[in-house]
Amino acid sequence: MFENLMDRLESSFKLLKGQGKITEINISETMKDVRKALLDADVSFKVAKNFCDQVKQKAIGQDVIRSVRPGQQMVKIVHDELVALMGGEAVDINVKGQPAVVLVAGLNGSGKTTFCGKLALNLKEKKGRKVLVAACDTFRPAAIAQLQTLCSQIGVECYTEEGVKDPISIAQNAIARARREEYQVVIVDTAGRLAVDDELMDEISALHSTVKPTETLFVVDAMTGQDAVETARIFNERLDFDGVVLTKMDGDTRGGAALSIRAVVGKPIKYISAGEKMEALDIFYPSRIADRILGMGDVVSLVEKAQEQIDEEEARRLHKKIANDRFDLNDFYKQIQQIKKMGNIKDLASMIPGVGKAIKDVDLDNDSFKSVEAIIQSMTPYERENPTMINGNRRKRIAAGSGTSVVEVNRLLKQFEGTRKVMKQVSTGNIPGRMGMMKKKKRR
Repeated sequence: MFENLMDRLESSFKLLKGQGKITEINISETMKDVRKALLDADVSFKVAKNFCDQVKQKAIGQDVIRSVRPGQQMVKIVHDELVALMGGEAVDINVKGQPAVVLVAGLNGSGKTTFCGKLALNLKEKKGRKVLVAACDTFRPAAIAQLQTLCSQIGVECYTEEGVKDPISIAQNAIARARREEYQVVIVDTAGRLAVDDELMDEISALHSTVKPTETLFVVDAMTGQDAVETARIFNERLDFDGVVLTKMDGDTRGGAALSIRAVVGKPIKYISAGEKMEALDIFYPSRIADRILGMGDVVSLVEKAQEQIDEEEARRLHKKIANDRFDLNDFYKQIQQIKKMGNIKDLASMIPGVGKAIKDVDLDNDSFKSVEAIIQSMTPYERENPTMINGNRRKRIAAGSGTSVVEVNRLLKQFEGTRKVMKQVSTGNIPGRMGMMKKKKRR
C-alpha cells in the first residue's frame, strides 16, 4: 500500500537537500515532482493541484529551524497537509439506538459482504455489542450463503428468509427480531451490481428510506482508484451516506482513492480492510496513513494489534517462565501463532519506521513460518520442553518428519537459543553493552 507514492515523494524531497532555506525557486521543482507523484497514485488532478498549492503557500519563505534540514521541514508540511486532505481525525461509527441499524452499500466485487462479517466481529469483540446481520442481498445468488458462512465462523447470528426476494421486508423483520431479542446492532447487507444503474439506486434508496439507518457505510474497492471516488460520489447523491470503507488495501493499490475521497465526496473514510481474515479491519486514522506514505511507519497501530492478541494472564505466565529460564519451544510456537493472528507479516514489518523500504522487494508472508512450525510439530513433547537435549539422531528424525533438512533444524535451534538468552537478559535487567550500562545508571 502506497509503496510507489512513498518512493516518489522521498525522491522529491531530496531536491531540497543542502538548501539553507525553503524558497519559491527551490520549492517549485519539488512540488512539480510531488504533483506528478500524486497523479501517478491515481489522485484526481484537481485534488493534486489544490494540495500542492496549499503546501507551496505554507512552505514558501519559512526559515529552516536550526538542526532541521529543509527536506525534513518540507516533510512535516506535506505530512500535515496529507492529514488535512484525508479528514484530520478518525471518525467513529455511530452504533447508538435500540437497535442501531448499519446499512452497508456498494457494488458487486467491492468486498461488501465480507466487510459485513468483519464489522460484525469488530463490534462484537471490540465494542461488546450483540450483533444481528441481515442478509438483504437477494440479487446475487451466492451472497446469502456467503454471509451465513462468515457469520458462522465468527459466532454471530445471520437473519435470512428463504425464498423472499423483497429486501425491505427482510430488513424490517430483522430489525423487529432485534428489538424482541435485545440485539444492539443490526448490520444490513444490501444488493450490489456490476455498475451503477437506476434499478440499483432505486432499490437502495427505498431500503434506506424505510429502515432509516443510524449509520450508512459505502464500501469501495481501493484498487479501482478514481473509479471508486466517482462511484462514491454518485451513491452519496442518492443516499447521503455517513462514511466510506476502503477494501483490498493489501492489493495492487496506488492509494488515490484514500487520498481523494474526502476531498471529492466530503465524507470521511471510517474503515480500511486488507486481506480475507475476519480480523483484518482497521479504523482509518489519517495521521497514521500519512506516516506510512512518508515512510515513517506506524508504530501505534503495530502496538495496538499486539495488545489485541496478548492475554494478560498468559503474558504474566510467560514472563515468569522467561525469568526462570524455562521458556521452551512450546512457548516459542505459541508466540508465532499470536504474531500470525496480528495480520500479514510484511504489512506488520512495514509499520516499523525504516523497515518498509528495506523489505519492499522481499518475499515475506505468513507462509514464511511454515517450515519453523513443521519442525516444532515434528518434535516430541519432551523435545519441545527440553530443546538442549536434541542430539544429532533426533535432529535427523525431526528433519525427516518435517520435510526439511538438518541444516534448517540446526538453524532454528540456534535462533531459539539466541532468542531465549536475549529474553532472559531483558526479563532480569541483565542487559549487556551500552543499554545495560544506561539501565544501571538509572538505578543509582
